[in-house]
Amino acid sequence: MSKFLLVVLFLVPVNLMAEIIHSERSLYRNIIVEDSDELRCLKFNVKRVKSSQSCFIKTNPQRLVFNYTKLILSSLLLVENPKNVLIIGLGGGTLSNTLHQLYPQIEIDNVEIDPAVIKVARKYFGFFESDLIKSKVQDGRLFVKRALVKKQQYDLIILDAFNGDYIPEHLMTKEFYQETKALLSADGVLAANTFSVSKLYQHESATYHAVFGDFYNVANRKNSNRIILTNKHELPSTEQISSRANKLGDRLAVFGIDIQSIQRDIQSTKNNK
Repeated sequence: MSKFLLVVLFLVPVNLMAEIIHSERSLYRNIIVEDSDELRCLKFNVKRVKSSQSCFIKTNPQRLVFNYTKLILSSLLLVENPKNVLIIGLGGGTLSNTLHQLYPQIEIDNVEIDPAVIKVARKYFGFFESDLIKSKVQDGRLFVKRALVKKQQYDLIILDAFNGDYIPEHLMTKEFYQETKALLSADGVLAANTFSVSKLYQHESATYHAVFGDFYNVANRKNSNRIILTNKHELPSTEQISSRANKLGDRLAVFGIDIQSIQRDIQSTKNNK
């Protein structure tokens, strides 16, 4: 077993008292929903690896549980009032629900390859859908290609798709990043959930840099996730990010996000040269 898989295993909390309230085998994975006291979690079991994809506190579903979801929302420090969002990889729908609560008029396309995941997110995790918040059963790469043909644009694109091992290979290529870049609006931002412990770390960094130039890394010691933030043009300065953090602080605190602390974890690749 690789070092990366071992790390993932250790990151998944073990609770022998957890009650399985739903399980099924989809076309892609075993899907499990577990209840443990006030916590409900969505887990995927693929290739002997059991990974938590989404959790929420039943008495306070608004409050985010996972560190990486809080880090991803640091993307809001780079884009002001996003109107159109693309999320590739649904999980329990946490990111979509949070963005909708922050911006009630926002339009979101949630793209998920596994229809069973969408069904479970609706039934067990309160995934909200409407005329503005939509879910699409499709491979993320194919959706992006078709969106380009339609000349769609997004103010925020979130890449959060994982299989049993890591991010699907076809969602890590230079060509795919070029396509997602082309989907960004003039001031649009791309946020990608990756891992700082992956053997592909350097490859990922080099590929993103080849397409976008310098980018921001967001990571802390709470887990091994690394969020990549980038855009089409010049990245905002630390002063601009700080100003935005001050404006968003109270609004994000409702979700358990300490944006001031996360702001200090944002590092530009310029500093590594």
